[in-house]
Amino acid sequence: WYGVCCLKTGEVEKAIKPLEIALEKKIQNAPFFLGETYRELWRFDEAVKCYTTYIDILKQKKEAIGDVEQLLEESKMYARMLKGVEDVCVIDSFVIDKENFLEVYKISEESGKLYKYKDFFPAGSNSEAIVYETELENVIYYSERGEDNTLSIYAKIRMQDEWGTAMPFPDMINDSANVNYPFMLTDGITIYYASDGKGSLGGYDIFVTRYNSGAESYLMPENIGMPFNSSFNDYMYAIDEYNNLGWFASDRYQPDDKVCVYVFIPNKFKKTYNYEAMTHEDIVALAQLRSLQNTWKDESIVAEAKSNLKKAFAQELKENKIFEFEFVIDDQKTYYSFNEFKSPYARETFAKYRQLEIDYRQQKDKLAALRNQYTYANKAEQTQLTPGILDLEKRVYEMQEELDELAITVRYEEKNNTIKK
Repeated sequence: WYGVCCLKTGEVEKAIKPLEIALEKKIQNAPFFLGETYRELWRFDEAVKCYTTYIDILKQKKEAIGDVEQLLEESKMYARMLKGVEDVCVIDSFVIDKENFLEVYKISEESGKLYKYKDFFPAGSNSEAIVYETELENVIYYSERGEDNTLSIYAKIRMQDEWGTAMPFPDMINDSANVNYPFMLTDGITIYYASDGKGSLGGYDIFVTRYNSGAESYLMPENIGMPFNSSFNDYMYAIDEYNNLGWFASDRYQPDDKVCVYVFIPNKFKKTYNYEAMTHEDIVALAQLRSLQNTWKDESIVAEAKSNLKKAFAQELKENKIFEFEFVIDDQKTYYSFNEFKSPYARETFAKYRQLEIDYRQQKDKLAALRNQYTYANKAEQTQLTPGILDLEKRVYEMQEELDELAITVRYEEKNNTIKK
């Protein structure tokens, strides 16, 4: 067949016409190869029709369906995701040796730390596994190989000078596939990770789930979709909320020993491109991240993000230790040390604010760890844990309200003092 030859030799566009003719002539395998051609061209709705037709033919002839059903389901998933490509601004990318890809992740201390497993656990040998440690260094989320040789995610809480018992995440997250690259947001309930199992477009895909305090369990994980995920390995999604930058890695279109790390501006709420208003070529290009500039809509926002990225790489806040803190007074004024306060009362109140903020983060991390512990506990243990979790949830909520009130007081007193002078 000329059409099949074109498909196999990479001349995919040329394969369409002869395969369509073969389909009209009712040649049995024509729908399959035409479906393969449409898949290569990212025309997934048409691929779905072809695979469906081919499966019907095989069923009528009582022949084995084989892998065609899986191809059909994958094409349906691709079609769904192509209609929901996230409108995200990707500001830069860096190609680096796969072994050292974490070197490019310059996330702020406030967002926690990322380590290779073998660097965090000196006796460890899991070369692929990653450890995420919270800012206060009292909770870690990490991957480890089990008896079935697959990676699963665990959490540990620091108990004085040593780490506590490993607590596995629930089976809906730790399924039979490899689950790795965990990253917990500072809210203590939203975790991103990568899995090469069910729901993946191919290789590792990035997923997200959140802890539901009402149900006292994690929500069903969701594939975060395109452009973050592809048929290649996509992983290590991290958000630096302090600098408003996001990071993820992908080996799409890279040599075996390389990986590309993309830096983007995270959306507060997911927004997608208008699929119906775009050409097929344009939406595919955005889904594949062919051009970063095509994701830029506001040059000023891009410039600000690039400036934040430059600072992150310079590690000014971490290395130079110039600032005691960063506290916004108003749109024109940000304080970085206690000496900048004009109002003694504002300074005193801010000292209380800082201490409460530290306590708040500690309690929030403790709450996240207890929720995680509850998920894997038996009924008796859950009954024992419940009162403590409820009390801590109430305390964390109260602390957040108290922090907000103190911040308002600090700003009011400082601005009022400045006006009087």
